[in-house]
Amino acid sequence: MASLKQLAEQKEKFVGGHRACAGCAATIAARMVLMAAEQPVVVGAATGCLEVISTIYPYSAWTVPYIHNAFENVAATMSGVEAAYVALKKKGAIKKDLRFIAFGGDGGTYDIGLQSLSGMIERRHRVLYVCYNNEAYMNTGIQRSSATPRGAHTTTSPAGTEIPGKMQSRKNLTEIIIAHEPAYAAQATIGYWNDLVTKVRKALDADGPAFINIYSPCRLGWAYVPEKTVKVSKLAVETCVWPLYEYENGKYRITMKPKEKKPITEFLNLQGRFGHLFKWHDDAPIKEFQTEVDMIWERLLKRSAE
Repeated sequence: MASLKQLAEQKEKFVGGHRACAGCAATIAARMVLMAAEQPVVVGAATGCLEVISTIYPYSAWTVPYIHNAFENVAATMSGVEAAYVALKKKGAIKKDLRFIAFGGDGGTYDIGLQSLSGMIERRHRVLYVCYNNEAYMNTGIQRSSATPRGAHTTTSPAGTEIPGKMQSRKNLTEIIIAHEPAYAAQATIGYWNDLVTKVRKALDADGPAFINIYSPCRLGWAYVPEKTVKVSKLAVETCVWPLYEYENGKYRITMKPKEKKPITEFLNLQGRFGHLFKWHDDAPIKEFQTEVDMIWERLLKRSAE
């Protein structure tokens, strides 16, 4: 268990003054991840919201060594950095015990960066890959990604009289990563800071590739007031829209089980991107989403033997 006092007392590795929207969960996630790191870290970030708002020349919100690269290849970049570190450490040219973290949004992770992420894990690079998952391409115009959930309104899956938002289910990327048998994999969200920090520390201590999928509400693309970011992230867990669990040593473990599983309507109601579903001519889209959430949750309960 992490100590809140210890976290608060340490020097910040991701500082304020950046250009993020008020209520941005991606910046909260980055700050929490770096606060959890107990060793010196080298960070890479794919092009996306987090990079755009934090590195506007000549300023940077990062106080650690930081590499910005293209949208699709942060996993490949950090693979090379980690490989160089291993080689130099063998030669005695580096003495420090370093850790390596790659950040990517869902567009750069679920979609165009999946190939390099898969390769990073298959080659067993000791890198923690963090996906800050805001469920769309937010900094380029709120276009749908394969992380966008069923029924969400985006600029490329617009809700109208014919279609109630995105028609397809979102990709279950965490399970795709688990199929690679990483050293560690987990889902987290900023609403449960201790759970997130504990998972980051486990991931950084793991002897091999690690992956954490952090649910990161976007007040712009999800259309809610900025002060509701933490509430939205907690409701995602309480409704089982975003289960918190980890995969380690071949075993699943649910790390946060709701005392009372709430209906997804409580989660959907807070967000403008789902507002049209409550005005639709029938409740089929909401029922389909609820069925999908229930199925995934029940499957997870079986896999974790609970």
